[in-house]
Amino acid sequence: MKILAIDTASKICSVAILEEEQIIDEINLHNGHTHSENLMPIMAEILDKNNLTLENIDLLSCSTGPGSFTGIRIGIATIKAIAEVVRIPVIGVTSLETLARSDESEKVKIALIDARNNQVYCGVFGEKYEKKEEFMADDIENILPILKKYENPICIGDGALLHEKLIRSTLVNVEFAEKNEQKASCAGKIAYQKYLKNEMQNADTILPVYLRKSQAERMKNKEK
Repeated sequence: MKILAIDTASKICSVAILEEEQIIDEINLHNGHTHSENLMPIMAEILDKNNLTLENIDLLSCSTGPGSFTGIRIGIATIKAIAEVVRIPVIGVTSLETLARSDESEKVKIALIDARNNQVYCGVFGEKYEKKEEFMADDIENILPILKKYENPICIGDGALLHEKLIRSTLVNVEFAEKNEQKASCAGKIAYQKYLKNEMQNADTILPVYLRKSQAERMKNKEK
């Protein structure tokens, strides 16, 4: 089974091709251009490089967020269009799942994505990547007390790096991952596991996971 996975929920525009959970190729680009400029050329490049077309792809995977509101919309819109035209099944993967999957240690994994203004998106996963808590979007100081019950966790993501000092002063025996980037290959691996569990989606059912309203929406609500 060949999987085409994309992740546009962070600053990196990432595209990967996998054979089940084996990475065939991956391109991760952060060149200052917008994902709308980068995504389609990268997809065309990686398919051409590996002598593949969309007709050779059996499953699509896309990061559904949380993260960059614009990036999420670009990624999902692209995957929806491909799925509708080529009739390929889709599986959405959250950015928090993707970050957790980037760490292969047998530890509790705390994925933290910076949401600005001292806020973070947070997901907690067990040794086998099972979800331990409902996803959270809140001030880091409100989230840390919830995380204190986990022993020897590893923190992953730009939110972890940004608040490292505070996290170290709050959690016991906490570690920080060396890899903190969201990559399409991790989304593809998760999608394959979801496929085995028959957690299939299509162009109509894949939806963004924002966890909170955009800054523009929050400002608009304040004005009312």
